[in-house]
Amino acid sequence: MSRVGKNPIPIPSGVTVQISPDAVEVKGPKGTLRQPLPPGILIEMADGRLEARPEREDRALGKFHGLARSLVANAVTGVTEGFKKELDIVGIGYRAEVAGQKLTLALGYSHPVIFEIPKGVGVKVDKQTHLIVSGVDRQSVGQVAANIRNLRKPDPYKQKGIRYTGEVLKRKVGKTGA
Repeated sequence: MSRVGKNPIPIPSGVTVQISPDAVEVKGPKGTLRQPLPPGILIEMADGRLEARPEREDRALGKFHGLARSLVANAVTGVTEGFKKELDIVGIGYRAEVAGQKLTLALGYSHPVIFEIPKGVGVKVDKQTHLIVSGVDRQSVGQVAANIRNLRKPDPYKQKGIRYTGEVLKRKVGKTGA
């Protein structure tokens, strides 16, 4: 049995949960999420909490047990609080601006880079060099933040590029003259 899967998921007030055999639909103040479940895992409602359990006692279902519980817990957190990732743009002349569903970035290339913002994810720009990617779905927020970061990965030598807020770049060890 999975230790993560054994933990119950508390349901805050204002959140409704629809459980079907293959998915869980969570509705809250920030939106609706439908989370498909891995095969062999059941989600049950018990006195205001959700509990995940495997259909049968099988060692191979242990990893899916914890996965299913985590995915449903992320859906509940997403519709109540939401998720966000923060990015910093570091470099002379590097900046960003949002117009509608397009993010325009000046990243030292000969042309501006235009990034299409997918539905369900919001991008806000503070001070032209600080991006906040937010949304209800944890996976899509993380993927959009990673895609934006990949437009100009941080350089460990010049310390320029797009990085997560608080990310520390390790400088590679140089050759020694011994």
